[in-house]
Amino acid sequence: MFLHIGGDVVIPIKNVIAIMDIDTTTISKDTREFLKVAEEEGFVMSISEDLPKSFIITETDKKSKIYLSPISSVTLQKRSKYITEISNI
Repeated sequence: MFLHIGGDVVIPIKNVIAIMDIDTTTISKDTREFLKVAEEEGFVMSISEDLPKSFIITETDKKSKIYLSPISSVTLQKRSKYITEISNI
């Protein structure tokens, strides 16, 4: 199953490692440093011009990618849970 994370971007649910709220997690210096290094190394992809509300950490073929999404982490979590529940029917 796939998760729509904003714009024209959908990602496989199985590749999602974490869905994080950008406001609450970037309070930590460690998280800010993690995102800074990831951006410098080219792992960060901004989905839209809007201010990001969440970031999604994914892994495909042992390669990580971080998506900055304009959709809240709560909404993305609800979507992923809904998709998982549907696939179990």
